[in-house]
Amino acid sequence: MKFGIVYANAGPFTDPVRAISMARAAEAAGFESLWTIEHAVVPAGYASAYPYDKSGKMPGADDAIMPDPLIWLAYVAAATSTINLATGILILPQRNPVVLAKEVSTLDFLSGGRMQLGVGIGWLEEEFNAIGVPFGERSQRLEDGIGAMRALWSQDAASYDGTFTSFERCILRPQPVHGSVPIHIGGHSEAAARRAGRIGDGFFPATGSHRTVAERVAQLTEAALEAGRDPSSIEITCGGNGVFGPNGLDEAKALADLGVTRVVVPSFLFFKDTEDALAAYGEEIIGRA
Repeated sequence: MKFGIVYANAGPFTDPVRAISMARAAEAAGFESLWTIEHAVVPAGYASAYPYDKSGKMPGADDAIMPDPLIWLAYVAAATSTINLATGILILPQRNPVVLAKEVSTLDFLSGGRMQLGVGIGWLEEEFNAIGVPFGERSQRLEDGIGAMRALWSQDAASYDGTFTSFERCILRPQPVHGSVPIHIGGHSEAAARRAGRIGDGFFPATGSHRTVAERVAQLTEAALEAGRDPSSIEITCGGNGVFGPNGLDEAKALADLGVTRVVVPSFLFFKDTEDALAAYGEEIIGRA
């Protein structure tokens, strides 16, 4: 079982000094990855329903600091050596996939192949409006963007003909260290699970009840088999508050039994006494998993 920290670029870890301190302590404690969140902007008074809370609103204030995930990861990459650098998630439909492919491959190259790209379709329609991307096209744009990036990462002179992105014999350098960057499909829905089964290197539902996780794993497996893929090759990243505290090890093992391959722990559990709390988690949970 792998262990990661989600919401890594939030709260006190938006501070550059504390970001470095946390990343180094997490690496020393045995955490495998750091997972960042993103919103380019949060339109004040948004009406779109946040899907991960009954209130329909994101936790925290609308004006909370939220650094760009790739720049934050590049910053902590320079101060670490082994911990993987992940987005959980980056809203791919809002970005130009050709430019994003260059940014991600550069970060992967400079960090020695540590990049993991979690992507999702997004939910905040007002943010899409501000950026100028049609909200209704986000699913198609995500899949189109994945195809374009993989072509640029893997081909010497890449060509791709998609609905929203097309190019011929384009050379992107540097390419990723390991030939590509793993792409994890984020989302809580059946559609996200099936998309991960069809085209993902991983699935990132982030959290959910055991029943829901089991249902999504089954849907992913079915979609992978229909696409002629091996479901066991697709990583599943999940977690929540339950993997912290006296029952944390039991919860991690229960998730593993459901097919989860990586547990992510919310960063806010380490806001206080960060270094000591991370070291204790590494000894009590990671070291015994």
